[in-house]
Amino acid sequence: SYVENMQDKQKGIYYITGESKESIEDSPFLEVLKKRDIEVIYMTEAIDEYSVQQLKEFDGKKLINVSKEGLELDDDEDEKKRQEELKEKCKGLCDNIKDLLSDNIEKVVVSNRIKDSPCCLVTNEHGWSANMERIMKAQALADTSQHKFMSSKKTMEINPEHPIIGKLMESDKLDETSKNLIWLMYESSLLNSGFTLDKPTSFTSRINRLIQLGLGIDTTIEEEEDVENHDD
Repeated sequence: SYVENMQDKQKGIYYITGESKESIEDSPFLEVLKKRDIEVIYMTEAIDEYSVQQLKEFDGKKLINVSKEGLELDDDEDEKKRQEELKEKCKGLCDNIKDLLSDNIEKVVVSNRIKDSPCCLVTNEHGWSANMERIMKAQALADTSQHKFMSSKKTMEINPEHPIIGKLMESDKLDETSKNLIWLMYESSLLNSGFTLDKPTSFTSRINRLIQLGLGIDTTIEEEEDVENHDD
């Protein structure tokens, strides 16, 4: 049924895995696909994760996980040119974010899949998806060494047309407020992309600091302490 309804220029079968339909309905990975009226198969059963590892294609059409890197959307030449211009424009910010987040991510690139979100986190094409990580962590007798191998570093994709990213692009260097904002974006993207937080207390502290800033409360001391903790 999916193949019969595919758009003429669409070459692949797009799908996304998750715990439930509700948990993935508003996923950032679906933003551009929805705007282009491209159908995505929701796979919400645990067995689906194992099945798609064996079922690479159907009827000559490749199965494409929209939550993994390397998503191709059959863009026209104008859109491809626009993407290249955005990549060049964002190069400095991408480098700054990578330096800041360091070991937490593998690289930072311009996204072609998000429209309303400032950023998202995707996994390697051959590694586990966020949903697969959740399934494996839930297994009582899971092999933790395999977790480390398959849970490859994530790629952060940024949306240069989002006002937050646009503001960050205005400066060549990141001040302390910008650094904290990027950490907050990273941690919120973990949740929004279906991953779990390693340090939920750090995320909570950052949210509280943001509230303090909104109320005009001085957070300079707390920011300095937080930077020192991340340096450690």
